[in-house]
Amino acid sequence: MNALLMLLPALGWGIMPPVVAKIGGKPANQIFGTAVGTLIASIGVFITIRPQITWQSFVLAALAGAFWIVGQTGQYTGYKNVGVSQTMPVSTGLQLVGTSLIGVFIFGEWASSTEKIFGAIGVLLLIIGIWLTSVSDEVNAQVDNKVRVRTMIMLILTSAGYWVYNSIPKGLSTSGLAIFLPESVGMVIAVCLYLIFSHQLKTFKEPISWINIIGGLIFSFAAITYILSVGANGVNSAFVVSQVSVVLSTLLGIIWLREHKSRRELTYTMLGLVLIVAGAVVTTIF
Repeated sequence: MNALLMLLPALGWGIMPPVVAKIGGKPANQIFGTAVGTLIASIGVFITIRPQITWQSFVLAALAGAFWIVGQTGQYTGYKNVGVSQTMPVSTGLQLVGTSLIGVFIFGEWASSTEKIFGAIGVLLLIIGIWLTSVSDEVNAQVDNKVRVRTMIMLILTSAGYWVYNSIPKGLSTSGLAIFLPESVGMVIAVCLYLIFSHQLKTFKEPISWINIIGGLIFSFAAITYILSVGANGVNSAFVVSQVSVVLSTLLGIIWLREHKSRRELTYTMLGLVLIVAGAVVTTIF
């Protein structure tokens, strides 16, 4: 049962990107639907377990959720510009690199020399893996090279949202399912502000926005089962297995969404995925 629980987050996070991309719509539609779907699921969780949380933790968790919107909007924009199979390895790798470095410099992780050495090796593997998955053949490219470069820069910048989202809970007295509702409240507030200030108010009325609630429900399934897996299997095991999601989402992007890659691009992508997962393992276990 515990082994199955470890696999469920990877399944959820792995199928979410291609499902959202398949549903379609603009990134604004996708991020709105995802935030609303997450809020619906979190209300259900809150009613079920009735967790205790202080107002300070609620506000900080909501802030974390707001920053998640930054990262996820960047990811959805990446799907549109260069496809799921190229966005996901790069986005996942950037999340792991940034979160690891924040853990070291702000939270004092990797305290021993051995941890620092293996941590540095893990980050190096992640960086090489990111580079390999971003390699493209200009002759076979379906995406203009300038668009690709702009998208990679955008993913680097918006990944900062994920870094903050992953870091804030480390400083809270309560975590796990207790902060799921406030995080989703922060997500919805942030996405509403984004749509207002970007003058995309039509998004609220468009049917495709509400269909994208499916993405939020899938995300919630993955997040909830991950929290349960941490309790049952420990942080290291749960986290490492969850990283298989990037392999699943990339393969589904290529096979299900029919995102074209040349033989050389496919070889580099597979090798990059191996290095990204390996980097995740090394930075977590050691």
